[in-house]
Amino acid sequence: MGRTSIRAIARQPDMLLVGALDRDQAVGRDAGEQAGAPRLEVAVTDSMEAVITAGPEVLVEFAPGQAAAEHARAAIEAGIRPVVGSTGIPQDEIERLGELAAQRGIGAVVAPNFAIGAVLMIEFARLAAPYLPHVEIIELHHDRKRDAPSGTAQKTARVIASARAEVPTAAVVEEELVVGARGGVVEGIRVHSVRLPGLVAHQEVIFGGPGQALTIRHDSTSEESFMPGLLLAIRRLPALNGLVYGLEHLLGLR
Repeated sequence: MGRTSIRAIARQPDMLLVGALDRDQAVGRDAGEQAGAPRLEVAVTDSMEAVITAGPEVLVEFAPGQAAAEHARAAIEAGIRPVVGSTGIPQDEIERLGELAAQRGIGAVVAPNFAIGAVLMIEFARLAAPYLPHVEIIELHHDRKRDAPSGTAQKTARVIASARAEVPTAAVVEEELVVGARGGVVEGIRVHSVRLPGLVAHQEVIFGGPGQALTIRHDSTSEESFMPGLLLAIRRLPALNGLVYGLEHLLGLR
């Protein structure tokens, strides 16, 4: 995601990359060349302080979990607006980031998914939930994804739970012959996680009712699917005050 973001930002006439943070062998290399873009004369560093010193207006953050929260907090404290696409950040940590952004009077965006199609999938699921309360979620990702279930699946479950008029009772008393066979539970909704090489990011929301089933599916087949939403968030940041959670608010869906 970091490399794809650098390529996308480098193509924008109204954006300039001034720093790049990484923790592996890329340190010291030109960020553009490392990302497969033209040379940008910006060396990759492993120091968050060095990135802050470069004077960015926006921090684009895709580090896993707690590291993302720490980087976002450091950015806000330095007056830099963060756009965070990482998953695995606890909800209470997001709330603390929101409080800090409000105190500093700057905008911040945290989005479980920057793909506009994925945001629409969640919105369509919200519309269906009052009419088809029986629902399960299957999320499928590449085998390098650490957290399960995905942030998108968790957000989908929470949106559905708040929108459906009733919580259906199970038709039978279930018995798992293998622990975990029925997946995890988020807000009373079963969520199943698949991790395989060859996948990128995919999700199915399956609603069931008498004599019918409704499946809403979104597929990201490359990281490019997240770039229009990311660029939208970056451009909208200067007009924000405080933290916005979810791309749907920037799209005017809520």
